Amino acid sequence: MHFDLLTLYFLIIGTLFASSGMTLWEHRTHSRRSKELKILAAGYATLAIGCAAATVRTKLPGATGSAVSNLVIVTGYLLLLQGVASLSGRRYRNSSIALLILLALTWAVAGAHWMNSVWYYASAIPIALASGATSFELFRCHAMKHMQSRRIAVWVTGIHTILYAARASILPWLAARYGQDVVSIASNITMYEGVLYSVVLPMTLLRLIREETHEELVRDSQTDYLTRLGNRRWFFEESARVIRDAEPRGPISLLAFDLDLFKTINDRYGHKTGDEVLKAFSDIARSVMDSDAILARIGGEEFAALLPRHNGLRAKEVGETVARRFAETIPHRIDGLAIQATVSIGLAQFGAEASTLADLLAAADAALYNAKSLGGNQLVLAPTASHPALA
Repeated sequence: MHFDLLTLYFLIIGTLFASSGMTLWEHRTHSRRSKELKILAAGYATLAIGCAAATVRTKLPGATGSAVSNLVIVTGYLLLLQGVASLSGRRYRNSSIALLILLALTWAVAGAHWMNSVWYYASAIPIALASGATSFELFRCHAMKHMQSRRIAVWVTGIHTILYAARASILPWLAARYGQDVVSIASNITMYEGVLYSVVLPMTLLRLIREETHEELVRDSQTDYLTRLGNRRWFFEESARVIRDAEPRGPISLLAFDLDLFKTINDRYGHKTGDEVLKAFSDIARSVMDSDAILARIGGEEFAALLPRHNGLRAKEVGETVARRFAETIPHRIDGLAIQATVSIGLAQFGAEASTLADLLAAADAALYNAKSLGGNQLVLAPTASHPALA
């Protein structure tokens, strides 16, 4: 089946306008990315307007029609670049303006004498630059690096870049050697690829935003709203995974924390101050522990930390450091009040006596209550932690 260039133009125009509408509609359900989606929608619409202008460019005198349509099309590409860059908090405003000014000057100086050369060859340079920068921004978007749709978008924009770079650099040489038929073939290839680009890129970017939103919802469902640590559900799911995937006989320790006399703090200073104490403890515990620690708030003033690759001695050092820093920090942190806040800790090790997560947590809880019965502000070892590894 063969389509002439005008039919392909109309197909691209319709697809881009549809993509613009769908992207604009999506901004209502993705509030965090509303700005970026609006910019992308504007980019698709601008590309569609530029392509529509290209279909009637010969109706205007001289190079005016070609220059205007080319500038509008490049503006669309630059808006897409801005939308993608905004996903990572970056901007291309000044460089985009400079590129448009340079392109306008090119048309003003060379358009009248070499209109076809500028249209077929030189005009492809800013498109290649904008598309290449878009591909690069998608590639280095670390927040979305693991998402499959990001890789597809990188490939789509990368292929688009290569095609237009070849049109600007290789096509003039081919046309000079083999005649204008090569230019016609290249135009057809460009249009067919443009149809795919106008379909695949918008759908892929929408998928990328949806994946990010889904991950945020999952993360929020697993996060304690006050301390921003993991919640009880997340702790059990992640701890079970760590224990299941741990190397044979690799040491795993669990610390159970309970803030001492926390109800008294709430009653005396109010719940707002109590919340600040909880957040202060969370910050201190997070700063002390390694990044692979499974740290969570599992109850009101109760916390737990699963420590992979930690034997009893190393886990004891971690727990005691948390307790010491917490006791030293709180009197100076909460609005200048002289609040005395401490924490009791129970330590258990995964092993023969605690062969499941439930057993491990029960052993740490038993040691924790023993610590509280002894007056609090101390770490007590569960029987499962009293091994030579602790010495």
